Amino acid sequence: MDVDVLQKVVLGLPGVEEHEGWAGQPVFKVKNKSFAYMSEDETRLQLKALREEQEALVAEDPEVYSPSWAGGRFAWVGVDIVAADDQELRELVTEAWRLTAPKYLIAQLGAEL
Repeated sequence: MDVDVLQKVVLGLPGVEEHEGWAGQPVFKVKNKSFAYMSEDETRLQLKALREEQEALVAEDPEVYSPSWAGGRFAWVGVDIVAADDQELRELVTEAWRLTAPKYLIAQLGAEL
């Protein structure tokens, strides 16, 4: 997926704001909670995910997905932006957002569909 398209997808979700990370990379937050980090060179995306989903994605396609940070019930997954399937990447971004967003924003997304 083209990085500009990806940013439009992410920023199109209710309540999302783009911030600058400690190394200058884009960080996407909802209600001041991070759910996606883009690498400085804009080739990889780190997304919040459930442990089971992270394990399944990495097992399914280790060329595209890699394990990343883990904490609590969440296990972040690294994604090769160019190699990932566009539709699957959209779904993963939306799911990462859902894991972070408050219920009233999630309801807004449902109303927009």
